[in-house]
Amino acid sequence: MSGSSPSWMSGARSGQSGSAWMVLAALAFALLSVFVKLGSRHFDPVELLFYRTLIGALGLALIMAWRRETPATPNWSGHLRRTLLGYLSMACLFFAVSRLPLATAVTLNYTSSLFFALTCMIVFREIPSRNVLVSLVVGFAGIVWLLRPTFSAQLWQAGLAGLMSGALAGVAVFQVRELGRMGESAERIVIWFFSLSTAIGAVLVLATGGFHPVAMSDLPVLFGIGASGLIGQLAMTQAYKVGRKYRVASLAYLCVAFSAVLGAWIWGDALTLSGLFAIGLIVAAGLLSGRRS
Repeated sequence: MSGSSPSWMSGARSGQSGSAWMVLAALAFALLSVFVKLGSRHFDPVELLFYRTLIGALGLALIMAWRRETPATPNWSGHLRRTLLGYLSMACLFFAVSRLPLATAVTLNYTSSLFFALTCMIVFREIPSRNVLVSLVVGFAGIVWLLRPTFSAQLWQAGLAGLMSGALAGVAVFQVRELGRMGESAERIVIWFFSLSTAIGAVLVLATGGFHPVAMSDLPVLFGIGASGLIGQLAMTQAYKVGRKYRVASLAYLCVAFSAVLGAWIWGDALTLSGLFAIGLIVAAGLLSGRRS
């Protein structure tokens, strides 16, 4: 017998690894939202986004230097597309959050998994399995149920921006997966995204009034934003690189469930039976996506 694992076993391990990375990413991004909420008392959203990418870029640069890895790449155009898509998605989300009820903006942003699946269907001309389609719909239904969004027809511009944040995020995630298929490491993909985003963020902050003073008491929150953002970005990138794309996309919904639990624990946000049912739908969607998908 050969010492290597059968192909089906390698595929199973790869799928499980991708799922585990996405669960870690969802938890990290939920923690990121906690730190952002804490930091929003003293800093503007664009500033917090700047610190997120700056601290992440510096931390990752040290890691790559220690491992003697280089950010040099022949796929710079792909990194540029990924950065522009990702930053525009975040910019649209911030605009939507500033004009819409938070629940509405977040729900619209979490259509990203649906847009990712749609992008794959268009580019690869493939039809996802029934389980995948059902899991995506069930997951999004759980998000809508949990957040209970409201929408005003008078705010259609902000609503469109929120929807665009989800669409752009879905295409950006597709670009992340394509860069992984080109052989780019998760670290290289993220260092390009963070570095270019930091440059864009610095210009925007300076153009909109400049930076607020940073006190010693602000450092733990800013470090938390940078660290959780870096871990989440690396884990998400690795998940889409090695995992089954539709399963990974569905597991992204877990971020909402983690955020709801953290909100109840830290700020005492009530978790009603209805909320627990919604979280159950989100988790069920992730489990369903793993069946022959």
